[in-house]
Amino acid sequence: MTGTKAAKPRPPLTLMQAHEELVRARPCRKASLSVWLAYYQHSVTVYEHIVKTDPTHDGEALYWAQRERIHAKMIEARIRGQNPSA
Repeated sequence: MTGTKAAKPRPPLTLMQAHEELVRARPCRKASLSVWLAYYQHSVTVYEHIVKTDPTHDGEALYWAQRERIHAKMIEARIRGQNPSA
């Protein structure tokens, strides 16, 4: 047995690569709120990374990070609304 490891996907370095990755990772419309929350939290992380690696698009990446952060907060509020004891 050769023990060859599969190459770990590299994180996106440009805004376009980030968009492409996140389109592929986007959950289906019927996914649970927790799945959507994880997706939006991941999106924030990806776009914040792009701010550092793609300086020509840092303003756009900041916009997208903030947009995804707002979506995540809205989903968190919906989850809390479904579980008032939490």
